Amino acid sequence: MSLQLNPPQREAIRYLDGPLLVLAGAGSGKTRVITQKIAHLVEQCGYEARHIAAITFTNKAAREMAERVGQLLPGKASSQLNVSTFHSLGVRILRAECKLLGLKPQFSILDSADAQSILAELSKQSDKTTLRQLSWKISAWKNAMISPEAAPSHVQDEMDQVAARLYADYERTLRAYQAVDFDDLIGVPVKLFDEHPEARERWQSRLRYLLVDEYQDTNRSQYALLKQLVGPRAAFTAVGDDDQAIYAWRGADVENLRNLQRDFPRLQVIKLEQNYRSSGRILQAANTLIANNEKLFEKKLWSEFGLGDQVEVRGCRDPEEEALTVAMKIAAHKFEHRTCFADYAVLYRGNHQSRAIEAALREQKIPYMVSGGQSFFERAEIKDVLSYLRLICNNDDDPSFIRASTTPKRGIGAGTLEALGEYAGKRQVSLYAASFELGFQDQIQARQLTPLTTFSDFIQRMEWRAEREPARQVLEDLLNAIGYERYLFDTFEPREAESKWNNVREFVDWLSRKSEGGEPQYGDVQLGDGQDKKLPELVQTIALITMLEKNKEEADAVQLATLHAAKGLEFKHVFLIGCEEGLLPHRESVDGGKIEEERRLMYVGVTRAQRSLTITHCEQRPSGKEKRSCEISRFIAELGNDLKQAGKEAQVPTAETRKANSAKLQAWKERLAAKG
Repeated sequence: MSLQLNPPQREAIRYLDGPLLVLAGAGSGKTRVITQKIAHLVEQCGYEARHIAAITFTNKAAREMAERVGQLLPGKASSQLNVSTFHSLGVRILRAECKLLGLKPQFSILDSADAQSILAELSKQSDKTTLRQLSWKISAWKNAMISPEAAPSHVQDEMDQVAARLYADYERTLRAYQAVDFDDLIGVPVKLFDEHPEARERWQSRLRYLLVDEYQDTNRSQYALLKQLVGPRAAFTAVGDDDQAIYAWRGADVENLRNLQRDFPRLQVIKLEQNYRSSGRILQAANTLIANNEKLFEKKLWSEFGLGDQVEVRGCRDPEEEALTVAMKIAAHKFEHRTCFADYAVLYRGNHQSRAIEAALREQKIPYMVSGGQSFFERAEIKDVLSYLRLICNNDDDPSFIRASTTPKRGIGAGTLEALGEYAGKRQVSLYAASFELGFQDQIQARQLTPLTTFSDFIQRMEWRAEREPARQVLEDLLNAIGYERYLFDTFEPREAESKWNNVREFVDWLSRKSEGGEPQYGDVQLGDGQDKKLPELVQTIALITMLEKNKEEADAVQLATLHAAKGLEFKHVFLIGCEEGLLPHRESVDGGKIEEERRLMYVGVTRAQRSLTITHCEQRPSGKEKRSCEISRFIAELGNDLKQAGKEAQVPTAETRKANSAKLQAWKERLAAKG
């Protein structure tokens, strides 16, 4: 990016006469505008850093923003800034105002697995797909600010009816557990501010200027929270792009852009249209494509990088040929232009499309990473074991208490936990501590109390051992005592159970080796100093997993990602695969009348590319045991006429052809290396 700010950027930074919407096109330097505006507010306008809040959607984006502001505002000022996600801000509000809400300061935040566990108990339902659908529906209602009382009037099918019946009981259970779920981190502060004006005014005074990144991704409850926080002063800058609104499926409401104009009549709109990322032909294709959508605001991206290469559209016979074509083009281009593997990305509509690409890249010995895949430590079986370890090392961890006490099941039901949660809330103690108190034990029947005290006594014994005995022995005895292997094979199909058990063994073996100082690393990141460690210290080590994420981002490897996961990223050379009707645009979106969001998704893919863009489509794809013919995506025609067509006569490569191609490529590599 140029060292100089362009005129619209400068105007957006300096504008303080009222509410501001910055329409920031892809690659137009929006993060720079936000960070420079924060510095301007502090250094030129007299704002104290602690009275400014910058809100974004991911922890990664918040970290990067905080780092960039830190370079502009060294010292105390940058450390006082509030740079966080919407949900982190919600946690801060709830912690500060917990007494008004009847919550104890150590209230629990339940993840989706915990929420589904509660729904399973309430519904007597064990089917995972059903539980996910019920959880998603309740989550969608919460994000749309639809209460349990109002939910029945929004029912559209049988699954909705079940969710509506469970919604109120689910909410009561959360409160009894002294817990909130992820959606409550926004919804409960909104309700708090509605019911307690003094709390709302307290936070309006505390946060006097707000900057909101990726504004087009806000849902209804996030917009409500924004309005409450800015109050009548309306001192805020919202930065977003209606052309990149691709998260309606998870509750984002692009109408919030229109609502800004309605709710804030003095709203100023500034457009950032100069792109600092892509060549002219890529931007021309992107502009031509997105012009087919109805517009809230007209804008057109442009850059000073010249025309650049034509966008290439390549037809392939099937996904295998498509994958081999991409792999060989990456390998050839890299050796010809002396680039890095990290300069290349392969983007696709659905995760299943990565399989063929991964196989082809492995065949060509090309390193790659899959973005947005599930972290090892996010797997359900690892989180199950971790819940025991965290509870052993921190008895106040209520979410871990709930998960560990019910996985595997040991006779502790929702009724027992509800009674325990109510008692703990009144006494302002943890669930674990409450289970030992005579006041609680006198309240419930022996058949409920016995399994609960058995569990708590077990945790107490393991806590004593964890601080004194070798971690390996404690871990092995823990797994045996809770019968986790038996639970997996009783609950899942043999192949899935075996896979999960192998993951648990890998995790436990890693912790054990680390405790003995024999293998102080996981993956490529150093996590220890080689000294013997007891279990509590090891559990703290797991908090360093964010280092692993950072390390992965810096590896020299081709990036594979869904279009949703690729938003916010950029790469010198992009391959956008599977551009066929039914895939991109997706069939369900076409049937549901959501073609404009699919077009925005294609637009996001196109605008990830800096120097070259190759778009591929297949003539046929597997459909069960058969193959179905594919129709080229309508979006390719919408990219305009300045396209380079290739590969239309491609045939399915035989094993001999693959071998010959690999031999040719290797010979070419050797010649280039010799010239090198």
